[in-house]
Amino acid sequence: MVRIRVLVVDDHRIFAESLAAALAAEPDVDVSAAGSGPAALRCLERAAAEGRRFDVLLVDADLGAVVGAVPAQRESGSGPGAGPPPGSDGIALVAGVRVSHPGVRTVVLAERDDPRRAALALQAGASGWVAKDCSLSRLLAVVRGVLREETHLPPALLTGVLRELTAARKHRTDSERLVESLTPREHEVLRCMVAGLGRKDVAARLFLSPHTVRTHMQNVLGKLGVHSTLAAVALARRAGVRPADLAGDVVERSGQLA
Repeated sequence: MVRIRVLVVDDHRIFAESLAAALAAEPDVDVSAAGSGPAALRCLERAAAEGRRFDVLLVDADLGAVVGAVPAQRESGSGPGAGPPPGSDGIALVAGVRVSHPGVRTVVLAERDDPRRAALALQAGASGWVAKDCSLSRLLAVVRGVLREETHLPPALLTGVLRELTAARKHRTDSERLVESLTPREHEVLRCMVAGLGRKDVAARLFLSPHTVRTHMQNVLGKLGVHSTLAAVALARRAGVRPADLAGDVVERSGQLA
């Protein structure tokens, strides 16, 4: 019998232990529980090191703070592609697991239906969004389904999620078009901004004066149609702009780029 290894991640101990016990009663399911994002990441690493990787993570959408997951950039009002809203650290964990353990399927367990957050979960890499009060048989069907590369959403959420994903794609296309309007030098400055560098650090990295960097940054904000560095970084991430590689990039001296 092929056994399915499941990790339940929820900071509500009674719920996590109850769900784990219910799943463990299934003859083909091995289950463990973690009470936080960091604990879940440690479980994944330990299991991988021991050659017994987990197959599916069941993650609370409202999980507490996550350490080690991919950080979510968010600018208020910046649209559906900007990252999960505050309190959605379970979704941030999903994004982190997608990067560090790409073979693990994730399903988000939610207290309520929310098309926007369900869309964010799918964008982060989740294979499903399931109500916490669903039946055990439904949950098991989802667990087995995601292992067959299926995506599971409650029928009532489908229209809303599709609308959110369509809006996110349009938002990304618009962002890409704005980024394409930048000069090569402005694009390099934007990559430094995405990497978290301040004006003086950007100036030192690109062999420019702080005054010149300030001008480039103002031009970047103007062309992107935003009013803050945070908004520029959020837009750049939606457009797929990579942060500057602070360890490996070789930067040309001033005058080499337009």
